[in-house]
Amino acid sequence: MDTEERIPASIAPEDAVAQRYARDRVTAQQAQLLAEQIAFGPVLFQTARVLLGRGTLESLAERADGYTLPELAQKAKLSEYAMRVLLESALTAGIVLHHDDRWLLGKVGWFLLRSAMTRVNINFVHDVCYQGLFSLEESLEEGRPVGLKHFGTWDTIYQGLSQLPPTVLESWLAFDHYYSDQSFGQALSIVFARPVHRLLDVGGNTGRWALRCVQHSPEVRVTIMDLPGQLGIMQKQVAQLPGGDRIDGYAADMLDAGLCFPKGYDAVWMSQFLDCFSVDDAQRIVERAAESLAKDSRLYILEPLWDRQRYETASFSQTQISPYFTTMANGCSKLFDSGTLLGIVSRAGLELESMTDGLGVGHSLLCCRLKG
Repeated sequence: MDTEERIPASIAPEDAVAQRYARDRVTAQQAQLLAEQIAFGPVLFQTARVLLGRGTLESLAERADGYTLPELAQKAKLSEYAMRVLLESALTAGIVLHHDDRWLLGKVGWFLLRSAMTRVNINFVHDVCYQGLFSLEESLEEGRPVGLKHFGTWDTIYQGLSQLPPTVLESWLAFDHYYSDQSFGQALSIVFARPVHRLLDVGGNTGRWALRCVQHSPEVRVTIMDLPGQLGIMQKQVAQLPGGDRIDGYAADMLDAGLCFPKGYDAVWMSQFLDCFSVDDAQRIVERAAESLAKDSRLYILEPLWDRQRYETASFSQTQISPYFTTMANGCSKLFDSGTLLGIVSRAGLELESMTDGLGVGHSLLCCRLKG
């Protein structure tokens, strides 16, 4: 099912913004409907989430001729009143259809039910972001994640990851892993096209990339550089897994102005890492990474760049993630556009050796080396 607008092959990815967003592409009637969908967005979101959670969409997917209202109410263990409220809300959004007194699954409902990306996003928004986003404006004004107060008193969500409620942590990790993991297979072939015996994984989180590396190459040893709390989670994750004995930890606070990166690595890897910092902090981190590089070593940066997406849905999803960083994560970062990230690389004394788009569900991999 490939019905979505995409960039023509003759158009460079960085030209997509000019092509997609320089003019209105909807009629006045479509714009009015979209405005109302935005106004009632939180209502529709919860309607869809309940229909998913109660198994109603799954039931509708199982029968082409659908179900009656009483049948669906009984399956969901809700009153007919409650089920009608949900179904009528969903009906006008295309989630369900209604014909001959029977309810059927609509195309929107199919994607809500079957798209892994959509399900991950729904759980992430509900469990991690929903309540905190009420504080978006305050977070924007103060430059700190005011919404994080719903979970703890940390300055950033990363400091408190290991202490988040289990359901919240599960949704956070599922979100993080979904977007990164699917790009790892393609990234491995690029990184290990050069000899790599020692790899520094900066912000390695739970060690999923490090595990892929040691299982891909029996010669590589990986050092994960991250906060002490994160390293504790990582060590539990990798301890009994094949290759785990070739993964070490290096405790570090990336915002420590006196921090120097360890040297002697063939490759320095950053996956969905720099977007956790302000542009200024990301600049300083890349500069310190550059100082640690030898002539023949490389810095690899894996990021979802919203202006280099083939499909418009990916650009939309990625730009909606940025308010999470503002309200819940740190108050000062966002997902990058390519121009901002390439500017950071250049100012750090690095040059772009290659840039590969379209890894996984929308990542770009930058391979950088020292200039000259």
